[in-house]
Amino acid sequence: MTSVQDQTTEVLTAPAAAPRRTRLFVLAGAATAVVVGAGAAVTWVVHGDIPRGTRVLGVDLGAKSRADALRALTAAVEQRDDEPAVVRLDGKAVSIKPSAIGMAVDLTATVDAAAEGTSRPFGTRDVAPVINLDPARLDKALRAQLDPKSITLKKPGIAYAGLTPKPTYPAPGRTLDRAQAAAAVRDTWLTGRTAEVALAVLPPATTREQVDELVASLAKPAVAAPVTVEADGKRFTLSPAAIAKGLIFRADAAGKLTPAVDGKKLHAAAATEFAKVEQEPQQATVTLAGSKPKIVASSPGTVVDLAALGPALLAVLPGKGPRSVTAELVTEEAETTDQDVAKLGIKQRVSTFTTYFTGGRSSPRSQNIIQIAKDVDGAIVKPGETFSLNRHTGERTYSNGYKDAPVIVGGKLEPGVGGGASQFTTTLFNASYYAGLEDVEHKPHSFYFSRYPSVIESTIFYPTLDLKFKNTTPYGILIDTSTTGRSVTVSMWSTKYYDSVKTERSARRNHTSPPTVHREPGPRCIETGGLPGFTQDAWRVIRKDGKEVKREKFTWKYDPEPRFVCGPEPE
Repeated sequence: MTSVQDQTTEVLTAPAAAPRRTRLFVLAGAATAVVVGAGAAVTWVVHGDIPRGTRVLGVDLGAKSRADALRALTAAVEQRDDEPAVVRLDGKAVSIKPSAIGMAVDLTATVDAAAEGTSRPFGTRDVAPVINLDPARLDKALRAQLDPKSITLKKPGIAYAGLTPKPTYPAPGRTLDRAQAAAAVRDTWLTGRTAEVALAVLPPATTREQVDELVASLAKPAVAAPVTVEADGKRFTLSPAAIAKGLIFRADAAGKLTPAVDGKKLHAAAATEFAKVEQEPQQATVTLAGSKPKIVASSPGTVVDLAALGPALLAVLPGKGPRSVTAELVTEEAETTDQDVAKLGIKQRVSTFTTYFTGGRSSPRSQNIIQIAKDVDGAIVKPGETFSLNRHTGERTYSNGYKDAPVIVGGKLEPGVGGGASQFTTTLFNASYYAGLEDVEHKPHSFYFSRYPSVIESTIFYPTLDLKFKNTTPYGILIDTSTTGRSVTVSMWSTKYYDSVKTERSARRNHTSPPTVHREPGPRCIETGGLPGFTQDAWRVIRKDGKEVKREKFTWKYDPEPRFVCGPEPE
C-alpha cells in the first residue's frame, strides 16, 4: 500500500476475482483514499489543492495546485471576458458590455471557492465563478434600455417657488430592483444563460412623512435668514434668495431624497458677494498687438472651496438666529493655459468683411452696432465648436447698453431695443462665410437693403433668430471687431486652411413691386419709400490644394418692402 506521505502516486491493484463487497476508508489527515473489496483493493491518492471533479465555467481544476488552477482559469476567462451579458429586461432582449458595468471574474476568490469541499471519486462538482460588478452602473445601463414610461415609481422632490418650498410626494410604482438585477446578471454571465430582470412594484425609499419632515426641518428654515460667510478675514452674505437657488433635493432611482448644495448654482446666484473675497483666474487668450496675434498668459486665481462650503452650509441651515460659516480659499488654475492657446495656431488673418452705415457714432442705431461689436471682440472659437451670437451676447437689453432703433417686426419697421444689431450680424456672417466655416443657422432679412450683399446676409432677433457657425478647421478662430463713425469690420484670425472662398450669384428674378400701406400715426410708425422684392441664388465656392472642394447653394426670396405712410388714405 502506498505511503500516506507520498501524495504524487496513484496505485491500482487489479483483483484476482470479482469483488464481493467494497468499503471506502478515508485516512484522516492524509490525502489518500482506499477502496477495499473482498480479495482486492483499489487505492487512489488525491493531490493538489483543488478537490478532484471540480469545474469552473467548464474548466477542470481538479487535483491542481492553487497556482496551476489560477493559471488555467485565467487563460480560459481571458478568452471570454469581453462577452456581453445577455438580459431579458422587462421582456426585451438586451446585451450589456462587461466594461460598461465594471464586471469581471474575481479569479483569486473563485479559486478559493473551488478549493473548498471534498474530492469526488466519481462525477463532477461545478463551482460558480465569483463575479464582481458595479450595481449602480448596471442600473444605469439597464435604465437606458427601458422605455421611460415603463417606470411608474413617482420620486419625491422639494423645489422652491421664490422662497417657498414646494414638496412633491412619492408613490409606489414599477421600477428596477437593483439588487435583483445585479444577482441575476452575476448568476448567468459566461454560462450561456439569459438573466431574467423584471420590473418590480416597489415603494419609494423616502416616504411622504419624511418629505414633510425635510420641508419642516431644513427647506423652510434654510431660507428664513441669510448666512454670513467668512473667508481669509473677509466676509460676504448669502441671501435667502441665493440659498433657495443653491439648496437642492435630489432623488435617486430608488426614490431616496437627499439634500445637497449645488455649488455652481449658489455661486451664480451670489456672484457679486463671492467676488468680495475671490480673485478669478485669468484665462490665457490671444490679442492683437501691432496687427499681430499675441498670447496673453494665464494666471491662477483664489476662490472659495465650494465642495467644502456645501456641507458646512447644510450643517447650519436648519438653525435659527444669526448663522455663519467659515469658508476655505483655494488656488484655482486657469482652464485655458498659454500652451492651450498656442496649439490653436492663431497666426494670420484669414477673412475680413466690412459694412457701412449712416448717422455717425452718436445715433442709437450706430451705438447698438458699436456695442454688439464690443461684446464679440476677442471671442475665440475652438476647432469643432459652434459659435452662437445670441448665446455669446445674451439678450440685448437697455441694461446691457442697447438702445431703441428701427427693427423689422411683423413685416413693419418699428422702434425696438437693439435695432442695428442685424448689421453687425451680417458683417459677422460674411466674415465666417469667407473663412470657410460651416453655416449652422442664419436667416436673411425679409426685405432687401442695399447696404448688405444680397442673399449672403443675416438678421437676428433674440431669442428666436440666431446666427450660428461651426469651426470645421483644425485651428482656432479669433474674432476681431472694429468700428468707425461709418463702418463696422469683422476679421477672422487663424491659420489659412483654404486657398480661396468666393461667391457666384445668379441674376435677380421674380421681381415684385412694393405696395403702399397706410399706418396709424404715432411713435411706432416709421415711414419708408418702399423697395422691390426679388429672388436670387448665390453659390459659395471653396478651393483647397488647387481644387474646388465645395460648392454650396444659398437661395432667398425678398419680399417687397411696402411704402409705409403714417396716416389715413386720402379720400
